[in-house]
Amino acid sequence: MGWENQTFNSDFILLGIFNHSPTHTFLFFLVLGIFSVAFMGNSAMVLLIYLDTQLHTPMYFLISQLSLMDLLLICTTVPKMAFSYLSGKKSISLAGCGTQIFFYVSLLGAECFLLAAMAYDRYVAICHPLRYPVLMSQKICGLLAASSWILGSLDGIIEDAVALSFSYCGAREIPHFFCDVPALLTLSCNDTLMFERMIFICCIIMLLFPVAVIIASYARVILAVIHMGSGEGRRKAFATCSSHLVVVGMYYGAAMFIYMRPTSERSPTQDKMVSAFYTILTPMLNPLIYSLRNKEVARGFMKVFGKGNSEE
Repeated sequence: MGWENQTFNSDFILLGIFNHSPTHTFLFFLVLGIFSVAFMGNSAMVLLIYLDTQLHTPMYFLISQLSLMDLLLICTTVPKMAFSYLSGKKSISLAGCGTQIFFYVSLLGAECFLLAAMAYDRYVAICHPLRYPVLMSQKICGLLAASSWILGSLDGIIEDAVALSFSYCGAREIPHFFCDVPALLTLSCNDTLMFERMIFICCIIMLLFPVAVIIASYARVILAVIHMGSGEGRRKAFATCSSHLVVVGMYYGAAMFIYMRPTSERSPTQDKMVSAFYTILTPMLNPLIYSLRNKEVARGFMKVFGKGNSEE
């Protein structure tokens, strides 16, 4: 009965990332602006790739899945943060906390595997262009995307179930702006050492394995690009791959910083700032990185935009 009182009869309190000082108020509205750009940019990428048949290729299909994941990721954390800040109501129920953990962990895991699939796609396109229609067929591309979603969801289910099986006591104040597993564990009345080790093992699978695939793929790609005879082909290949590597560096670097450090070395302030970077800023940058200087995307926007004008 005592365990039930500790776990179910009290909400958690999200301490948030901002106070109501002028500087923090400005930063809050800056975050809302970034959220708006990220929401519109990723929505536009998903719709554009769906509507423009010329973008119905494996590379753009995978980019559309990345945009969809980013769109869901920012909607998992930012609206609740904004509501808490504006209303002053910082409480979140156990069910709400569990929902945030599930979607957040699932989407992070899914993106890890999807970025590896995108690296494999570029490897096949550049190193085996003649076999590309076979090695990256519609069926294989769909399987890679579906596997990313499924593996990410499995990780979300496991971490969510275990995290919510602990009892929580004390002030129940989460030093974060959303329910993140490492921040939640600091409130547990139980010994969480075994679970923290499990999270570390999950990180090796969800982070280091995809990183190994990405490094191997791009090592082969760089060698192939160096030996290209065409200067234009070399430039285009480097432009495509460099944009992907920028996304990979930002995403994996921040995720490893959060989830692969010992609890004793954690700082709530650092965790909040880094989490804000890769859950809010990175989703805004992704559509810009993949669309800027991309003639196919620019042409697609003009085509869809022109079609909309002509119908009017």
